[in-house]
Amino acid sequence: VQLQASGGGLVQAGGSLRLSCAASGGTFSDYGMGWFRQAPGKEHEFVSAISRGGNLKHYRESMKGRFTISRDNAKNTLYLQMNSLKPEDTAVYYCAASRGVLATTKAEYGYWGQGTQVTVSS
Repeated sequence: VQLQASGGGLVQAGGSLRLSCAASGGTFSDYGMGWFRQAPGKEHEFVSAISRGGNLKHYRESMKGRFTISRDNAKNTLYLQMNSLKPEDTAVYYCAASRGVLATTKAEYGYWGQGTQVTVSS
């Protein structure tokens, strides 16, 4: 499956962004999906995961209440709604597909999008 992330940009602290990840070349609903991010000089960090049908979701603790993951299997698209953004949320955000259920480690994801830059100014 091929993944294409979009929706990043520059936003002020407290603002919102919605990231999208379009999937092609596979059966989208066969995959658990996730979002990771990588800030400059840091390792990839798990953000959120969602099950194949979208009924199960998991978030990194610091994102709970601010970020919402969702998917539309009819449109082969994954979303990440990000509210109350903070400067420390600045990173390249990646979507990824996994054969697992609510996978939280990078190694569990076999397919990755190219990343979209999110910059939060203070």
